Amino acid sequence: MGKPLIYEILEKPASSSVIAVCSLIWYLIQKRGIGYSDVGLSYEAVMEGGQYWRIITSAFSHVSVVHLVFNMSALWSLGAVEQLGHAGLGVQYYLHYTVVLVVLSGLLVLGIYHIMIQRFKVEYFRRVTAVGYSCVVFGWMTILAAKQPSSKLNLFGVLSLPISFAPFESLIFTSIMVPQASFIGHLSGIIVGYSIAWGLIHGMNNYWAITMFGWIVLVFVFSLKRTGSMELRFIEIEPVTDPSLPSVGVVASRNGGRMDGLPGRGVADFV
Repeated sequence: MGKPLIYEILEKPASSSVIAVCSLIWYLIQKRGIGYSDVGLSYEAVMEGGQYWRIITSAFSHVSVVHLVFNMSALWSLGAVEQLGHAGLGVQYYLHYTVVLVVLSGLLVLGIYHIMIQRFKVEYFRRVTAVGYSCVVFGWMTILAAKQPSSKLNLFGVLSLPISFAPFESLIFTSIMVPQASFIGHLSGIIVGYSIAWGLIHGMNNYWAITMFGWIVLVFVFSLKRTGSMELRFIEIEPVTDPSLPSVGVVASRNGGRMDGLPGRGVADFV
């Protein structure tokens, strides 16, 4: 007989908190009728519209309940990282590198989109919109596969996968269950995961994690204010352009209390 759920939650405080946050955001998205284009990551909205806050909102947002259940089930199993303090992992390691995975995997997705658009002229990637926590999930699968190759990944309590092949097995499984699953998003998580596991990205401690988190909050809040996506009366940003000159580009505007992206909703990509 397994442990009571409350004990498992206490043993996995960080992953349990992320699951609770993602589930609450999913509920709010459903209740308020918010679409993937309102919170998702797209090249057009971020790189051309300056909506940098989407790097964060896209990671924690899910529109499909199947997508949410798959990601949270995998994340719950990957919470084993928090219990491996003796192996150089543990809760602090999990928190530090979750911040890294959220930011770097999102930036890598945008970088790949940029190459596809600018180098190969594939305009599809300009408006495709990605949502979901899969980048981080695939990153942790990769880290655990590299550091604890004998571990197992349990999905839905019925499917057990060898962790050493879990990133690639899960990619196939996700593609079947969620046809719109983002190959680029998953690949970005795997690349950042291997970079962490192999020591290419290292040195995270409380100081750097808090500093990085602080910059994330600042960029998030100021980009929300600058793009007009949210009323923040206590922040005033002075214009840096000459108001007498004609403006170029489109800035998102509020419509009925919802955050609107740039024109052209594009298509959804689940990550």
